[in-house]
Amino acid sequence: MTAQIINGKAFAGTVREKVAGHVARLKEEHGITPGLAVVLVGEDPASQVYVRSKGKQTVEVGMKSVEHKLDADTSEEDLLAVVDQLNNDPDIHGILVQLPLPGHLNEDLVINSIDPAKDVDGFHISNVGLLGTGQKSMVPCTPLGCLMMLRDHHGSLSGLDAVVVGRSNIVGKPMAQLLLGDSCTVTIAHSRTKDLPDVVRRADIVVAAVGRPEMVPGDWIKEGATVIDVGINRIERDGKNKLVGDVDFASASERAGAITPVPGGVGPMTIACLLANTVTACCRANGLAEPEGLTA
Repeated sequence: MTAQIINGKAFAGTVREKVAGHVARLKEEHGITPGLAVVLVGEDPASQVYVRSKGKQTVEVGMKSVEHKLDADTSEEDLLAVVDQLNNDPDIHGILVQLPLPGHLNEDLVINSIDPAKDVDGFHISNVGLLGTGQKSMVPCTPLGCLMMLRDHHGSLSGLDAVVVGRSNIVGKPMAQLLLGDSCTVTIAHSRTKDLPDVVRRADIVVAAVGRPEMVPGDWIKEGATVIDVGINRIERDGKNKLVGDVDFASASERAGAITPVPGGVGPMTIACLLANTVTACCRANGLAEPEGLTA
C-alpha cells in the first residue's frame, strides 16, 4: 500500500480563500474589517520569521494587521499594558503574543491577560476549559488544522479509534478534546505509555505530536490508518540539514492509508487557522453568523 498524501499546503490555500471570501463579505455587507494584532518580544529568529509570515498572510486575505515589536528586556508591566490596550481596541478582534517569551516574563500570566474572546491562539485558561467541556471556545490553531484535514479526508470521524501521541497543552490535549467532540474513541499516549507500539497499532487515526524526530516507525501503523504528523524537527542527514516529522515517513507511508508529509503537511495549516479564528472572533464580537467550515 502506498499512502495518499494529505497536502496541507494546498488545503491551507483553500482555507485562506474561504477566509478572504468571508472578509470581503464582512467589509461589503457590514463595513467591518477583521483585525489581528501580533506582539513579539525580543529577537528570536524563528519567531521573527513566523511573525512576518503571519503579517503577510493577514494582509493578503484582506484583514488588518498590527504588529507590536518590543525589546527583549521589556518589563512584564509594559507588556501587559500593550495587551490591555489591544483588549480595549474595537478594531482588533484577534490578539496573539508570540511564544516563547524571554525568561523573565511569566507566559501563563501574559496569555491569561488576553481577552478570551480575542485569544485566537486558544491558549487562555477560559478557552481551555470551554473546549474541555464541549462549549463554544477559541480553538488552538494546529489542532484545528488537523481536525479540518481529518474531516476532509474521512467525512465523519464518528466511532473511529484515534491515538494522540503527545500530551502538550498546545497540541496533544486540545487535539484529544476535538476528536472526542467528533465522537472518536480517543487515547492520549506519550513517552511513558506501556506497550506504546501496540497502543498506536490499534488506531484508525494517529496524531503524532511529541517533538522527537521519526519516533513513530512504520511498523507501529495499522494498515490503512490515517497519520497526521505534527512534528517539525531539524536533523542532519548525509551532511545536510533536513526537516523531518515525528513519524518515519518512508516506512509509515507504506502502511498508512493517508499521511501528512513534513514539510508541507500540518505546518501551513497553523497560520491558515489563525486567520480563520480571527474571522470567527470578529463575527462573534459583532453578533454575526460564524463562517461555515472554519470552526470546530
